[in-house]
Amino acid sequence: MNRSSIQTNVIRVLLLFVAQVLIFKQITFSLGGFASIHCLIYPMAILLLPVKTNRSVLLVLAFLFGISLDMFYDSPGIHTATLVLTAYLRQVIIAFLEPFDGYNMDDVPTIKKMGLAWFVSYIIIALLLHIFVYFSIEAFSFVYFFEIFLNTIFSFIFSFVTVLILTFIFRTKY
Repeated sequence: MNRSSIQTNVIRVLLLFVAQVLIFKQITFSLGGFASIHCLIYPMAILLLPVKTNRSVLLVLAFLFGISLDMFYDSPGIHTATLVLTAYLRQVIIAFLEPFDGYNMDDVPTIKKMGLAWFVSYIIIALLLHIFVYFSIEAFSFVYFFEIFLNTIFSFIFSFVTVLILTFIFRTKY
């Protein structure tokens, strides 16, 4: 990773953190008494790091980012656990979606570098998994599977659309 790429990623992580805590934390919709919609854009901080980022570095960054979010959300490790799992499974998802000719060392999972179809597939898989695990840990029982499922679907749709809009608005070179 070169200096410009590192600066871009640091700025992206800080902006995502501030946006999640100050803006998207306040946006919660309720659908009666059975489902609530949350906008979770913070996984993008981990998902948009370069493809060949070391897994240990990803896990440490995910832990630090998640524990910082948990402090602002007053949640007992839910964001941390979910983000660390997402960071761990990121390499599996990237390997699953690997193009025929492989990845370059400096590839970054963006629309510009990987194409719209690859990017959308990557975000759908990773974000859906992240949100499902988030609500599963929050409920901590599969007795509430219907509520977990509804929360996951509605929050995923809202988060996915928000992520796509933000991605098109804030296109970066890296």
